[in-house]
Amino acid sequence: MIRARRARLAAALAVLGANAAPAAEPPPAEIRPPAGAASCTGCHAAGAAMGALDGRPESEIAGALAAFRSGERPATIMNRIARGFDEAESRAIAAWFAGRGTP
Repeated sequence: MIRARRARLAAALAVLGANAAPAAEPPPAEIRPPAGAASCTGCHAAGAAMGALDGRPESEIAGALAAFRSGERPATIMNRIARGFDEAESRAIAAWFAGRGTP
């Protein structure tokens, strides 16, 4: 009895697998946000209170993150957030936002 159930289950799963939609390919790396960038959009999306980062110069974004990280630029929360990214991650985030269009 258990073998029959397993056989029916295997057959049903095979049918479902054959009818499943193919997995979508992930977007190319150049349009996928780097690790950490998604956390920025909560406050810095277009129309957000803190101002959009899209299209801002890469050097401006990376410089701001470095200044927050070092404590040179005063902040209430960005100093803590920026410390979560190393220099390479900050540059990747800055490049991604810079390439997303105009602010």
